[in-house]
Amino acid sequence: MSKVALLFLLVFVGGSVAALFYSSHFAFLVYQITYFLNPVDRWWGSQLPGSSYSFVAAVLMILVLAFRYRSLTEKGPWLQHPSLKWLVAILASYYLAYLWALVPSAHDKFTFIFLKLTVVILVAYKLLDSQKALNASIWAYVIGATYIGYLATSMGRNAGYRLEGIKLPETGDVNPVAAAIVPAGVLLLYQVWMGNKTTKVICMVAGALVANALVLFNSRGAFLGIVVSVGLYLMAMMFSRHRQKGQRGIAVVVVIAGLSGGYYVTDDVFWERMGTLENLESRESGAGRMAYWWASVEMIAQDPKGLGVKGFNRLAPFYLSDEERGGTRFRAVHSMWFQALTEIGVHGFLFFVLLLFSLYRLSRRTKQYLIDSRDYSGYFKVLALECALVGYLVTASFINQFRAEILYWMILLVAVASKVHYLQVSESKEPENVEETMPMRYGPRLPRREP
Repeated sequence: MSKVALLFLLVFVGGSVAALFYSSHFAFLVYQITYFLNPVDRWWGSQLPGSSYSFVAAVLMILVLAFRYRSLTEKGPWLQHPSLKWLVAILASYYLAYLWALVPSAHDKFTFIFLKLTVVILVAYKLLDSQKALNASIWAYVIGATYIGYLATSMGRNAGYRLEGIKLPETGDVNPVAAAIVPAGVLLLYQVWMGNKTTKVICMVAGALVANALVLFNSRGAFLGIVVSVGLYLMAMMFSRHRQKGQRGIAVVVVIAGLSGGYYVTDDVFWERMGTLENLESRESGAGRMAYWWASVEMIAQDPKGLGVKGFNRLAPFYLSDEERGGTRFRAVHSMWFQALTEIGVHGFLFFVLLLFSLYRLSRRTKQYLIDSRDYSGYFKVLALECALVGYLVTASFINQFRAEILYWMILLVAVASKVHYLQVSESKEPENVEETMPMRYGPRLPRREP
């Protein structure tokens, strides 16, 4: 057995034991690591005992939740966070759309996959019950993304201008794999800024691997996502009034190191492909996909309830010319936003918008609470998670990733951050006497006079 296979087996078994006998959140960490290492599609996977490790990890999560349901519910009921109910509403929209889906077989298949993803997210929300658990989950994601970076660096470009052949579960294209590691950029940036010296060194090495992988993948959507997410966080690092002494200097060093590293790992092939973003008329550019988006709007204008999974693909020949389709009969809509619109209709799309809006509102309250509590490390962590989600949303605006695992992982982590940094703490500090919290303008409550 190879060292990689043995290491995976030790991590899987050790994490499972830790989940059963030490702390519940290890069950989700095992699931995260299994997702990225993906032994089914790795050369060393054949050396492992035959089993669906992702399925076993998901079952482990459910079992751990069942054993400790009462204690975990006390720390974070599902109904406490409004975003979760909109996630369930999106799932219900997929089941409802089966009644009129144009491709029932595809719709049924991918709806079941989305059901499994929804269950994983709901269970993980319970299992990640503390700030320690949240930090561990962030690190598990970063380690997984770094492993993808290591694989990409060791393989190099093998398909012309890009690298192909690295797969993740339910992804058969290079663009979704590139999108999956985009949030790692800003999360590593947070660790470099706020961590100790050892953490800084480790994260800079990991960041170099992730950055090199993104260059090799040569995905324009991923490039935009990393620029937006890291750019937003760099602005906060440089100009936030809540930064601590010496952090601006660290931010300047990070910027210089990042620009130098970016110049080193990029090449002419990368910049030539990114240059196609400027050509608004080219079908090959990201902007050229607007023809698909307008076609999806026309479809939904005629059928607002949605077309089901692969519905856009089926109707594409009737709304797009041969030139717009590039000689291919069936085309994807190439945007998670329009994918949601065409698959589950206007109502399902609104459910997703409401999910993001409720997530934003509670996250904003969390950041304000952390500022009031002078917990600036927690504040910048929540901000980094928000930027990570924004980066993924930008990337997925150019590819079909509405049902992607990492999208809902990022939503989960932002939701958990609000739970452990705000909801749990604020409830535990709530005074027993409600009158103590009343504004002074109402005055004291007077005893009721008997007639």
